[in-house]
Amino acid sequence: MKQDSALSTGTGVSAVANKKQFNIGICGMGTVGGGTFTLLQNKQEEITRRLGKVLKVTHVASRRQNPAFDTSNIRFSTDVFVLAEDPSVDILVEAMGGMEPAFPLIMRAIENGKHVVTANKALIAVHGNEIFAAAKRKGVTVAYESAVAGGIPIIKALREGLAANSIQWLAGIINGTGNFILTEMAQKGRSFPDVLKEAQALGYAEADPTFDVEGIDAAHKLTILASNAFGIALQFEKVYTEGISKITIADVNYANELGYRIKHLGIARMSEKGIEMRVHPTLISDQRLIANVNGVMNAVVVKGDSVGSTLYYGAGAGAKATASSVVADLFDIARNSGTANAGTVPPLAFNSLRTDVPILGIDDIECEYYLRISAQDKIGVMAQISQVLMNHGINIEALIQKEPDHNATGDVTVPVVLLTGKVQERQMNKATAAIEALEQVVDKVTRIRVELFDGDGN
Repeated sequence: MKQDSALSTGTGVSAVANKKQFNIGICGMGTVGGGTFTLLQNKQEEITRRLGKVLKVTHVASRRQNPAFDTSNIRFSTDVFVLAEDPSVDILVEAMGGMEPAFPLIMRAIENGKHVVTANKALIAVHGNEIFAAAKRKGVTVAYESAVAGGIPIIKALREGLAANSIQWLAGIINGTGNFILTEMAQKGRSFPDVLKEAQALGYAEADPTFDVEGIDAAHKLTILASNAFGIALQFEKVYTEGISKITIADVNYANELGYRIKHLGIARMSEKGIEMRVHPTLISDQRLIANVNGVMNAVVVKGDSVGSTLYYGAGAGAKATASSVVADLFDIARNSGTANAGTVPPLAFNSLRTDVPILGIDDIECEYYLRISAQDKIGVMAQISQVLMNHGINIEALIQKEPDHNATGDVTVPVVLLTGKVQERQMNKATAAIEALEQVVDKVTRIRVELFDGDGN
């Protein structure tokens, strides 16, 4: 075993044209890095037969050695920057996650003329514009298929398979943790806190689950999807983000009664007014295929003007699924390096990015809404709620009025559940405030957006 503990001094620039062997350096040997290492080691013969070139791991960098992986004949470093400076490494795989040291590491690798493959969605969403600009200057590739939806080749589909289409919208279940929680709530009647504890015990959720359950992870991925779909720069800061921690069993059951499922969706849509980018709980008709994607699985529906709606489904995380996408990126780099095809697919799908289309704020979007209102059990309450909605130009499309509840203080309340017609969010905000101001309404209105996907989708 070879081991380094300090930075080497080589230039790190590799001449990769017409190479028959590409030397791979892997930074981080956790789930993604370890899975990639294992796949490359176990399928060398098949990879070489398919690719016509050799992908060989020659350098691994990690804080400590992982006894699960045999790196005895591979250079090992405890400092990832040693790998970035290794002149024999052609492609660096960043599998650590987070911003530090991943961002400076990737920038160092690019400066040293190395191609980069990363599964780091947060890094691409936040710093991708800078990373891709640096890669263009140096004539190298930064590939990131595994950053979104694990083993599902959704980036390649948007960049290549659907290139003849103007994408109208896309919607995805792109966080397996949130989908697992909502599935358990719907199928077993369990509460959000109860299922979250199990998700943490199973390793689906971190000890601090904020990124998953509050939609931040999905927002990172949606940023990347939207840029590839519409040809815009990465703009994570403009994604509206709302989590699932306030969804109750009552909401899940009422949605089911109305013929809907609640899913935590990332939605991007091109409209005449601009581009929507939003992550939030959403009611979807239970007849849609995406409404029936359960557990930790991911799925993305894309609507193109030529092809119509297409659905991409599969494992959104895990060592094997994510490694599958990492190695697919390695294939593309090895195939294209030193050929006339090198660099023909831009990192965000378009050779020139649009700057003339605004990103809409959440107040400017239009959709239908699910409202759950807790009101006193008195005559005329429903008439007052209906009048408020009418005053704000909002139609009621469906209504459920349940039996009264008796709370601990002896007050009698009745849950009123309704679906509205399509309305601008700004107007719904005003209507919701007016309903909450009614004397007979005893709590905040629960509000969940409803998506029909233009009446055309899976």
